[in-house]
Amino acid sequence: MLPKIAVTLGTRPEIIKMAPVIRELKIREADFFILHTGQHYSYNLDGVFFEQLKLPQAKYNIEAGSDSHAEQTAKILVGVEKVLKKEKAEIVLVEGDTNSVLAAALAAAKLHIEIGHIEAGLRSCDRNMPEEINRVLTDHCSDYLFAPTEKARATLLNEGIPETRIFVTGNTIVDAVHQNLNIAGEKSNILDTLGVETGKYFLVTLHRQENVDNETRFASILKGLDKVAADFNLPLIYPIHPHSRKKMSEFKLKAPSLIRIEPLDFFDFLQLESNARLILTDSGGVQEEACILKVPCVTLRDNTERPETIEVGANILAGTSAVNIPECTRKMLDRENDWQNPFGDGTAGERIVSIITRRG
Repeated sequence: MLPKIAVTLGTRPEIIKMAPVIRELKIREADFFILHTGQHYSYNLDGVFFEQLKLPQAKYNIEAGSDSHAEQTAKILVGVEKVLKKEKAEIVLVEGDTNSVLAAALAAAKLHIEIGHIEAGLRSCDRNMPEEINRVLTDHCSDYLFAPTEKARATLLNEGIPETRIFVTGNTIVDAVHQNLNIAGEKSNILDTLGVETGKYFLVTLHRQENVDNETRFASILKGLDKVAADFNLPLIYPIHPHSRKKMSEFKLKAPSLIRIEPLDFFDFLQLESNARLILTDSGGVQEEACILKVPCVTLRDNTERPETIEVGANILAGTSAVNIPECTRKMLDRENDWQNPFGDGTAGERIVSIITRRG
């Protein structure tokens, strides 16, 4: 008899990366339901992705919203516990490194329900990042650790996690990109809307707390991006997260070279990524997507939990220096886009579902 599975998610990246798993669960007619924490709650950051990816609606939505880390995690923890008790779930699936992931994993662990962590073993080795705390704690209370790469597997083994719990599956973002790239090309007209041409613009994403909540770092990054625009004479498209917009206003920061637009749906964003000349980002997921799409990437951070992207030559760490950002941009533009994707063959979702449905 197949186990009853709770698929928990709460943010845009989790929806996208869980989609291949949900599709495979539907194909196999597994007993599952979706539990949404509501960590992302606007239509542009949430609802539109369910529609475009043709996912079943969540059976439960805790509607945690935004708050301090402690209050948000506590709301999700209490809400998830109630649902898991009611549904008598046997396995809880979580993906990534958000407060939703940690809270759902803790709720399941306290109820002695098995946990499957998708994208396990990623480490930035920077405990100042809240995401790093979430990753480590979630990995160490999980029963199934779905590592995207051999490097991630080695990290887990080095931390003392039993080998029998670790499975190298590839990353479900490869599945999501492969499944949706052609559809995005047919359905999205974002390049026409913005008046840009393939290979003649840069794409920017900038939202991480350690960057946008720090006035000095945020200001330095924006200065560096203005220099990039001036040096290369190409538009910089910036779909700006609401929190980043709020912080720009609060700090009275200007970035005249950036074309700021509202957050995009998955198809529009995938189109912008795949047709960009280069991407500048502080997002872990965007580093992966750029690598898969063979678009050069400059990471606006001092570290990354995706070192594979740097090792294959797809990515470079620029930090937040206004001087380093344009220098790293030039270095990446001078490279050939001939690297190999290190994140798998696009069948991670199938592997994950096969493992959890043959348990016991």
